[in-house]
Amino acid sequence: MSTSTALPTGDFVVQGLPWRWNVQGRIFLVGGLGFMFDAWDVTLNGVLIPLLSAHWSLEPAQAGSIGTANLIGMAVGAFAWGTIADTVGRKAAFSATLLIFSVFTLAGALSPDILWFSVFRFLAGFGLGGCVPVDYALVGEFTPSRQRGRVLTAMDGWWPLGAALCGVVSAWLVGEFADWRLPLLVMVLPALLVFWVRRGVPESPLFLIRKGREAEARAVIDSLVRRTGAEAVDYRLAAPHEVPRLSAGSWLEQLARVWRFDWKVTGVAWALFFSILLVYYLALTWMPRILIGAGFAEYRAFLTTAGMAAVGLLGVVAAALLVERAGRKWILAVTGPLSAVTLVVVVWAVDVPAAAVAWLLAFGFVVQVAIPVLYAYVSELYPTELRGSGFGWASTFSRIGAGVGPLVFAAWLWPTLGLAASFALAGSLVLLSVLWMAASAPETRQRSLD
Repeated sequence: MSTSTALPTGDFVVQGLPWRWNVQGRIFLVGGLGFMFDAWDVTLNGVLIPLLSAHWSLEPAQAGSIGTANLIGMAVGAFAWGTIADTVGRKAAFSATLLIFSVFTLAGALSPDILWFSVFRFLAGFGLGGCVPVDYALVGEFTPSRQRGRVLTAMDGWWPLGAALCGVVSAWLVGEFADWRLPLLVMVLPALLVFWVRRGVPESPLFLIRKGREAEARAVIDSLVRRTGAEAVDYRLAAPHEVPRLSAGSWLEQLARVWRFDWKVTGVAWALFFSILLVYYLALTWMPRILIGAGFAEYRAFLTTAGMAAVGLLGVVAAALLVERAGRKWILAVTGPLSAVTLVVVVWAVDVPAAAVAWLLAFGFVVQVAIPVLYAYVSELYPTELRGSGFGWASTFSRIGAGVGPLVFAAWLWPTLGLAASFALAGSLVLLSVLWMAASAPETRQRSLD
């Protein structure tokens, strides 16, 4: 064995560094803020549906298009930005997503009718849809392997924070000013500030290695070693991988590569994303209207939904504590189906306000144990050259389901089957997904990313 091949690789050095809040923690915080806006924006669909239904006299199917336009935009953005992150780089995608979101959110607040509003919500969703795959790829590749499960799980703590802020801020704005535009406008300035901060985040060294940009990769790795106080060691860089150029066909090429990598793993990732997030998005999108229909005042319905999201912070903490002990698969197998069952109980108890609120809080806790573990798990299933695309396409599939789901839910399932049976049907998809996972996908706890 030659001396050079006996040296550790650069990515091994990065994943073996000590955790420092002023180094990897800074990237976690900056990435998490983008994820917070993703949660805020998705939750805002549930706020806007009853407000715009009254403002523009919308039928339920028309109101469903409010969430559908936004979530389909996020679906397109998820695979587009995931592929951009794998071809052009994490940093470029990391910065651009929030800028696009901010511009078209502002345009949406100035919309004269539901058609233009839906167009601008689609475009805002396209920008924001890249935050989840890009942020998880970047944060995961900077995080030491010993802490990666907890850190990627803790990333999802930004989601209930954003969702809760949306509910609280929207309830206050609507109660004080009765203007549907203000909940949109209040997001723009902080999103632009986060965009500006993101410009200072370095490129992922794992991505630079795969691209063959050795000088840049060594500069980032040496800086990380120095700033974390780790002992400097000699290391080698792995051979670069062929990375397709960004083009109209590169998205489809990355999709093909994701499926060629392991069709069972990709199938499991897509099924888990689709089913678990469908249950959550149905609750976020329609729970305010369900509660209002059960007699809750608008502001109380928004605050209750905010409470459902806020208690999710405890779920994220529980997930972070359990993820390295129990493993990803066991947690998903238990909490995924349990969250769906809890949501059905919410519907059964909706005419008893105290019981409905209690069960809704229980749902918010359980589902937020499942979702961060899901994100950590899927981001670890793929190698570096496919991580953004693999996660992005799974996210795309879930956003399509979440976008089409509200329309199908409002136009057919809810009127035909009723609320409880409709949520139970979504829950059965979760059960099938976790059974497939148990049979076909590996456990990734403390496994090397490559």
